[in-house]
Amino acid sequence: MKIKWHRALLLFEQFRSRRITSEDLEAADKKATLLEDKMDDFRLLIAMCKDSMAGRYALSKWNLSVVVATIIYVVSPLDAIPDMIPVLGWLDDISIVGYAISKLAEEMKRYQQFRKENRLSAE
Repeated sequence: MKIKWHRALLLFEQFRSRRITSEDLEAADKKATLLEDKMDDFRLLIAMCKDSMAGRYALSKWNLSVVVATIIYVVSPLDAIPDMIPVLGWLDDISIVGYAISKLAEEMKRYQQFRKENRLSAE
């Protein structure tokens, strides 16, 4: 298990530098339902990425790289355990999303506050 986790983290590092596309974001949103209890948090990461790319929300380069790498990891067919393998194929994705969420917890709280404030000012 430790070797698989290490492999997943190496893949995560490779994905961190890849540019994300609108197609990646659409694919991520479709796959979010497969992430069980991480679905809502993953969708929040997708929204953070979209708002950051649109210039509406400022993320540090590091936090943006974690968000982008997580999304790309989930949508990519290249990961530690291929998604074709039932159940196991999504466990590594869930683990990576959980790791990203733990690292971005404070940023996610700030982003939720940002969304709340902007929703109120738009009304």
